[in-house]
Amino acid sequence: MASFQKYDTKDGPRWLYKYYSTINPETGKRKQSTKRGFRTKKEAQLDAAQTEKEIADGSFVAQDRTITFEKVYEQWYATHSPNFKPSTKKAVRSKFKQQLLPRFGNIKMVDITRSYCQEVINEMAKKITTIDNMKMYANQIFEYGIKMNIITRNPMKGAVIPKSDDEHLADSQKERNYWEKHEIKRFLGIVKEEFEFKDFLMFHLLIYTGARKGEVLALRWSDIDFKKKTVSLNKTLFHEKDKGFMALTSKTAASRRVLSLDDTTLGLLKKRRSEQNRGPVAPINPTDDRLIFTREDGTPIRLAYPNDKLNEIIENHKLHSITVHGLRHTHASLLFEAGASIKEVQERLGHSDIKMTMNIYTHVTNAAKEKTADRFEKFMESEPPVTGSDVVTNGQEK
Repeated sequence: MASFQKYDTKDGPRWLYKYYSTINPETGKRKQSTKRGFRTKKEAQLDAAQTEKEIADGSFVAQDRTITFEKVYEQWYATHSPNFKPSTKKAVRSKFKQQLLPRFGNIKMVDITRSYCQEVINEMAKKITTIDNMKMYANQIFEYGIKMNIITRNPMKGAVIPKSDDEHLADSQKERNYWEKHEIKRFLGIVKEEFEFKDFLMFHLLIYTGARKGEVLALRWSDIDFKKKTVSLNKTLFHEKDKGFMALTSKTAASRRVLSLDDTTLGLLKKRRSEQNRGPVAPINPTDDRLIFTREDGTPIRLAYPNDKLNEIIENHKLHSITVHGLRHTHASLLFEAGASIKEVQERLGHSDIKMTMNIYTHVTNAAKEKTADRFEKFMESEPPVTGSDVVTNGQEK
């Protein structure tokens, strides 16, 4: 029979319970164990009842009470990281180091409760926007712990991510992370007048293709087909401190895509190639693997470069503030305004899941909203066609 005890922590009062689990072969007696961290006595009682049931029916797994979350994370990472791309390895390490290990790292796996997991989720939701991602990674560690018989239940299961205050506001109150058509024209005009041509082409491609900045900066001349008027997006630029720049394959099959290009964009690309070759050159060679965007010495442009230039222009000219990712959002918004379907935008942007397109790009420009209202008004004001049932004779309908 479990016994319960209340104790104090820096986060307030908590409950623990003590129970007898496996038999000690030296003494022949059951070993006493403790599980703590419950916010209420009721929570502790429910967990204890489940533990005693498992002991009674023989499904209880003796747990190593010394293994911490960080130890399990290191095991999980060593097992799965060989399948990660360098960029994924760097991102995963950063997420755990910055967010999850400070909150879970030194706690023994068996002592982590559902209540504590919910507290962590609530706290992180107030500070970071990638809370879904954090919960997903923490969940993987707990599931790995179950697989390795370190714990029997996943305490993160059922944790709820609270909505932010912004999610309760009307759309009109949210800060838009995209530009409308007149803002794009002003921005490109500024870049064309005040910056190098390669900067103008870089931003033009980001806006006119909706490509990610890593995809644009990784472009090589062999990716451009001037005859078919297409660009192949199949890789992304990545930089690792010890290894320098490298081109990584796109994360998903949907990300590897071929986009059509308009004549204006093709003309700009031809101008850039002539500029790069110090004058007119022979027709494009399909095996020309030189980067389109480079520094003076031919090395790749750093990934923060587009961000720095965009922020500089926005600040100097008092433009509506958006991010480089907002240029991708801008492309999607204009596609919607032009009448493109969700499916067409999904394929253009390289989203593997259509939900991603619907969730991120539900906002269209004001012009598109006005067009919708205009279409509805015209439909309501239009005269319906006369049919046989509409003919009236002597005041009665036939």
